[in-house]
Amino acid sequence: MYQEERLILIMNDLEKNRRISIEQICDQFDVSRDTARRDLVKLEERNAIVRTRGGAILPTKHQEVLDYTHRLETVSDEKKKIGERAASLVRGGDTLILDASTTVQACASALTPAPLHIMTNSIHQAEILSTKPDIDIQLLGGLLQKEHGFLYGTSVIERLRKFHVKKAFIGVVGLSEHGLTIAHEEDGMVKRTMMEQAEQVIVLADHTKFGVTELFQFAGLKDVDLIITDETPSKHMQKVLQDHQVELLVT
Repeated sequence: MYQEERLILIMNDLEKNRRISIEQICDQFDVSRDTARRDLVKLEERNAIVRTRGGAILPTKHQEVLDYTHRLETVSDEKKKIGERAASLVRGGDTLILDASTTVQACASALTPAPLHIMTNSIHQAEILSTKPDIDIQLLGGLLQKEHGFLYGTSVIERLRKFHVKKAFIGVVGLSEHGLTIAHEEDGMVKRTMMEQAEQVIVLADHTKFGVTELFQFAGLKDVDLIITDETPSKHMQKVLQDHQVELLVT
């Protein structure tokens, strides 16, 4: 097989699975590790991939950085199930923080009316919660990221640090041994502070987020208490979570 044919097949695999390892290239195409590395170097030179230790991922533009309105229209059944399971953990009288992710939005939608105090930096979460009786909503003021509908900046972070809540529900773009990652640094800084102010940190992540490392790391796995997902992750990832004492709940 010519290199160009192999490069096309490698990119097809990446579009499906978001990442590929040197070992996978060797196994799939019966080539040496040196050949696999040369293939990845060639793709990197074309700005088609980002090389990682042991393999490659698609660059950020291929990752989940669509605008929030489009993502709301495409909330999957998996995210809805994760959101419903997360909402089932909430009890009347709880104080909560909800971030601006669409999976956490599914949790907000699934909450049943009950005496709750909820803080959020998402104008979309606030709008959803405003339709539910007995829920007090505190929208954290700051600079508005118009494309994704979240508030960020020093004022949001300083305001958050004055509060202590029972649970924080956090979404991610990437979840791997490298921790929790996201595309936007300003959103990540707010998420990090949200986690610091909560007794229990609950991460909501569908199966496509596992093994992905995005641009900005905002927390480590040691900072997470519970992950709710829709599919059991790989044995390797299960071992990583166990090593960090992270509880896993599969819907």
